[in-house]
Amino acid sequence: MNEKKEKKNINKEKKTNGKILSGVVISAKMRDTCTVLVSRFIKHKKYRKYYKVSKKYKAHDAGNIKKVRDKVKIMECRPISKDKHFMIIN
Repeated sequence: MNEKKEKKNINKEKKTNGKILSGVVISAKMRDTCTVLVSRFIKHKKYRKYYKVSKKYKAHDAGNIKKVRDKVKIMECRPISKDKHFMIIN
């Protein structure tokens, strides 16, 4: 019986069901929302050269704590609004 309780406690540790991305805040003008720019490198299939691809995500920032140029981590979550599917975790 003790073994079952221990297994349950182990499984209750932090679960992340979505993606975790890191990026830079580029806009904090909206209420409780920041725009985060996430950049990554992709290898070209033919030329085998790496190039940079960037994408903007809207993330929930309760209380407007983050400012422009802050490095943040965002986690995928349930849809908060039409465009907002991420929340700031760091």
